[in-house]
Amino acid sequence: MSEDSRAGVPGRAQERVLKALRSAMADGTYPPGAHLPPQRELASRFGVARDTVQRALKVLSDEGLIESRQGSASTVLGRVEQATADTRGRTHTLASFIGRAFERPEVVLDVYTLTSETLDAHIRLQAERIRAGDLRPERITLRMMVPAEELELPYPRSKANPADGRAQSRLHRITREHVGSLKRTLHDLREGDCVPFVEVRVRRVPLTPTFKLYLARGEEALFGPYTLIERSILLDDTDEEIEALDVLGIEATLTYHVKDRDEASPGSSFVRSQQEWFDSLWTQLARDDEVRQPSRLPH
Repeated sequence: MSEDSRAGVPGRAQERVLKALRSAMADGTYPPGAHLPPQRELASRFGVARDTVQRALKVLSDEGLIESRQGSASTVLGRVEQATADTRGRTHTLASFIGRAFERPEVVLDVYTLTSETLDAHIRLQAERIRAGDLRPERITLRMMVPAEELELPYPRSKANPADGRAQSRLHRITREHVGSLKRTLHDLREGDCVPFVEVRVRRVPLTPTFKLYLARGEEALFGPYTLIERSILLDDTDEEIEALDVLGIEATLTYHVKDRDEASPGSSFVRSQQEWFDSLWTQLARDDEVRQPSRLPH
């Protein structure tokens, strides 16, 4: 009998789902009023059985954080207070980092990540703010690097049969879906006359990400290492679960770094070195996933 199946005992899989959903509500991925993804989608995302998701949602409902109704998506009622802070006391999550970037007239983001799933959610949230007239950026420029599909990644990988490629096929599908969603979201802003200039470029790089990196204007950085875990993965279009080595990006702890007037300060040195690293991979190693010319509105 699995740990999750013992009555009254929350299993590791359930706790992992709870931790991830609480983190997503804390960082603004699912703000108050937003709907959580359907249970089947959550089960697939976390690689757990659907009843594990149902139990996790019941806990969140009992805590007053969500409202669940039969046949409807769960609605977020409150925000979990959970955030990292820099030495000056300001809180920094991915939501606040992306939100500040989009509040500037010129949005400039460089991203290195495994799937772009979390970034996609935050970009869609900013797009809603732009359409509502709350934000009015004049330019959006995004460069993003994700792993090349022909690369054999060390994770996710079946523990019982490392040669089984279905877990990696699932990862590539998730990456393609969210990269495509992110591109459509940003270019729809240009097509809808919401932003005069949009440029989105995605490149594939033959490296396995061991961390995620977000850079804004070469002045701020969020950095988080991926932690390798063992977990169950629900394979696409089947009810089969496999035990696998994998990473969960939504749970990565992000640290904030900012350039200041002292070029030799730790923050300035970190941001500068990471920007130089990103630029070198972008120009020397990465290859376009899809060629995108700058999108401009006619004068």
